[in-house]
Amino acid sequence: MLTSRANVSVEATESARESPDGNHVELVREQSVRVIAGADADADTTDRGDEVVILEPSMIQIHQLARRVAASDISVLLLGETGSGKEILAETIHRHSARRDKPMLRLNCAAISESLLESELFGHEKGSFSGAAQAKSGLLEMVNGGTVFLDEVGEMPLSLQAKLLRVIEDRKVTRVGGLKPRDINVRFVTATNRNLAAEVARGAFRADLYYRFNGISLELPPLRERLSEIEPLVLMFLNRTAKQIGRKPPTLSPEVRAMLRRHPWPGNIRELRNLAERALVVCGDGEMITVEHLPVGEMARAACAFARASDPLLSMSASTIPPPLGDAGPGRSERQRITDALQQCAGNQSSAAKMLGISRTTLVSRLIEYNLPRPRARRRKD
Repeated sequence: MLTSRANVSVEATESARESPDGNHVELVREQSVRVIAGADADADTTDRGDEVVILEPSMIQIHQLARRVAASDISVLLLGETGSGKEILAETIHRHSARRDKPMLRLNCAAISESLLESELFGHEKGSFSGAAQAKSGLLEMVNGGTVFLDEVGEMPLSLQAKLLRVIEDRKVTRVGGLKPRDINVRFVTATNRNLAAEVARGAFRADLYYRFNGISLELPPLRERLSEIEPLVLMFLNRTAKQIGRKPPTLSPEVRAMLRRHPWPGNIRELRNLAERALVVCGDGEMITVEHLPVGEMARAACAFARASDPLLSMSASTIPPPLGDAGPGRSERQRITDALQQCAGNQSSAAKMLGISRTTLVSRLIEYNLPRPRARRRKD
């Protein structure tokens, strides 16, 4: 069971929250900042315990390690593709730490401008810049004693990286335009979908800050490598959404179950949730979700785009795929050439790919694009 939490994100121009010292701490956009209150907070609560599905051995191991790491104050760097569950893992670390009764700050570094990010983190003094009509505590002061989760930290500008490094080393924060540093006691958990070591090598990220963040790193596998979790996640999203709109939860057809397992999910859990909610709206109340209720074309295009980004060979245009052996001319469609090659190779995709002069990954992406079934290899008759 997760600790109780209060989602206090509001538009900066519409609301504000009182900080412990009486100053107002304006919060920025909901997608950028969220403060999760401690377990003893007197506020409306939301339990996200039903949003966690952990079945794959790799995920079980990661979450077990996260709970052990939570007992210390070591900095944690979470790695993984966008939408793979890094925020959930950060909340797991906070919930199992000694700071669980203190606030947790979630800040998306990619969604806020550099000037606003600095002011929000460190606060500012009255008159420090145009529009600073009064002094404002920073978010690091507001969550003193708690956990700071910096998401998309690889997007943080270099100038701000240097200032944050000083804060981490000295455990003091100086407001913009201020002279007196203020003590803070926070734990940093960071996340990125970038290769920070590579960013350090090319000079886009400070090496000293990288090592400060990387006390221990935990890498989340993408959803396509967690096949046993896909269907339970879909059913969870379907049941939750159906309950919200007062409908009976639907079931999944065998074809849909198979398609969900084949799709590479470049958007990971976020893409999966969006697809589940869309399918629920399209199908009837309590009906079975079939392939007709899924955006098959969009899924195929996303799969092909992902495959091309993953394999340089896929950057070739469709017209560059040579015809199979024995094919006399280029007039035959690519779809037909692929079908012929698979027939000549008795369904063996690796052999068909060689015959076509492309990689097996390219062939698989074409099968998805043309909505062709992936054949099972069979023995060829002499």
